[in-house]
Amino acid sequence: MLASMYELEGTVKLIEDTQTFGSGFQKREFVVTSEEKFPQDVKFECTKDKIELLEKVRTGDRVKVSFNIRGNEYKGKYYVNLQAWRIENGGGEVDSNLAQVTGESGDGNLDDLEESPF
Repeated sequence: MLASMYELEGTVKLIEDTQTFGSGFQKREFVVTSEEKFPQDVKFECTKDKIELLEKVRTGDRVKVSFNIRGNEYKGKYYVNLQAWRIENGGGEVDSNLAQVTGESGDGNLDDLEESPF
């Protein structure tokens, strides 16, 4: 069963460095402040080839993030990850280079969690 697609619009607050784990698995996390009456700081992650999505994004950029919600259990603890698979600029137009990386489907990272240590 494929996960549902979700979207969030907001302003990029923070972009972390890429993390590499012993297995070779890589992820990069970033935070977007939502545009609501009570704004929320929401942390997303990009894994594997989706890390490239963050190369053209800067702190302060207004973006629209398409993502999947992933949950898992690891050593008796439960985790929820928001895996970004597409990032659009604030105007809603996708950068042509990003469109090639993201493709048209949001199911590209559905199996990544099995390789994640979290």
